[in-house]
Amino acid sequence: MTALELSEIQAYLLSDYKEMGYSKYYLMQVKDAAATKSFLAAIAHGITHAEATITNTCLNIGFTSNGLKQLGYNETNMHSFSREFREGMVTAHRQRLLGNFESSDPSNWQWGGPANDRIDLILMVFGKDEATAESFYSELEQKFESALSVVHTLDGKAMPNNREHFGFRDGISQPVIKGSGLPASGNNNDIEPGEFVLGYKNEYSVYPDTALLKIAQGKPELLEDNPEGRADEQTKVKYKDVGQNGTYFVLMQLQQNVDGFWEFMKKQSAETDEKKRNEEATALAAKMMGRWPGGAPLVKYDKDPGVEVADDNFNYLKEDSLGNKCPFGAHIRRMNPRDVFEESPQKVSLSLTRRHRIMRRVRSYGEDFIGSAENHKPGGEVGLLFGCFNANISKQFEFLQYTWGNSPKFKRLYADPDPLIGVREDPENKLGQIFTIPQATTNRVITGMQSFVKVKGGAYFFFPSITAIKFLATI
Repeated sequence: MTALELSEIQAYLLSDYKEMGYSKYYLMQVKDAAATKSFLAAIAHGITHAEATITNTCLNIGFTSNGLKQLGYNETNMHSFSREFREGMVTAHRQRLLGNFESSDPSNWQWGGPANDRIDLILMVFGKDEATAESFYSELEQKFESALSVVHTLDGKAMPNNREHFGFRDGISQPVIKGSGLPASGNNNDIEPGEFVLGYKNEYSVYPDTALLKIAQGKPELLEDNPEGRADEQTKVKYKDVGQNGTYFVLMQLQQNVDGFWEFMKKQSAETDEKKRNEEATALAAKMMGRWPGGAPLVKYDKDPGVEVADDNFNYLKEDSLGNKCPFGAHIRRMNPRDVFEESPQKVSLSLTRRHRIMRRVRSYGEDFIGSAENHKPGGEVGLLFGCFNANISKQFEFLQYTWGNSPKFKRLYADPDPLIGVREDPENKLGQIFTIPQATTNRVITGMQSFVKVKGGAYFFFPSITAIKFLATI
């Protein structure tokens, strides 16, 4: 097993910073390239890496493709970054892949969209509480005032009781990166590092495409040669690897319509008794999620145990091959099919599923509100700052969203988009959107599915290694 260079990898990839109660994501634009590079040189040693001791604050940084260009990154060198990263999230093609239409159309976004200010980098400031985070940022601001301007700020918090605003426990099925030193939990969750970190072999036993320095810039001697030994055809000089120990980060702001979600669930019940109707609504919401609110998987729990259960040790083929416990269209079953990947044999399914995992990093915004059938009216806007790390945006994040999330044809289904993230407000050709619950005799079908999640902004970022940050300061 290859050990990771933990002192080079930004720690947010390996830690969810649960001890950091408050976070502020500063979306920034380069005003002065030279001053920005001086700022990078000044803070590189202070970026929180995976070997750092976490106390009261954390600091991480990522760049958009525009941001690298603003620093003077050569266009030829830019083309060694992935196409998805270079093009960004709001091309017409990406819009179709991600299903960002109607009220989620990028033209309506608060940040990251075509009508918004350009974003060059994200400075992620974490503190044990809001005052600590604000104070830490004030210290940083003095170092970049002449270099960068803040175009948008996203305030986030650790999720209350690990639950998102609809009321369900979040982040149970997280992969563990081999070589990180962290124990693997659950089932089939120990994943090759190259699925998340550039410069290491992935689940295909090959190195993921990385950012190579094909034309010398700055101080290339700071960087290592690429691990594959790729070199200039004429000079035979090996290309330096800017991507080594770096990763790609996807960030989306997702507004949650908690009241609409639970009202919809309650309307599917014919019960007149309020208590029974709420129970049926909770059971239906659990069917769509694949877990009970406290995290207990439907595959192992026929009834809501009413307590927090972080159980991820299960599969589907033996336990629930027909989807009678956890429907095929349930959100967690679509996002991680485990040993039932389409019609593939079990061993093949487990292998294929491992090639489409993401490392989720989610913060909540708005009030600390945990929705339920009984209580679903927050005082203001609430939602998630959904983030995920992956080494290949196309085959990981975008694949999950397009192939398993948005597609109405999944497994044995034909008109069932993901009930949480795939439902369109105005589907193409006015096609009906349903949710199918397999039953022993006649399936139960929930018709007229509605969207309860709205995208308010989004972007793709490159998170360099600590050394690569120092290199960028020398361009």
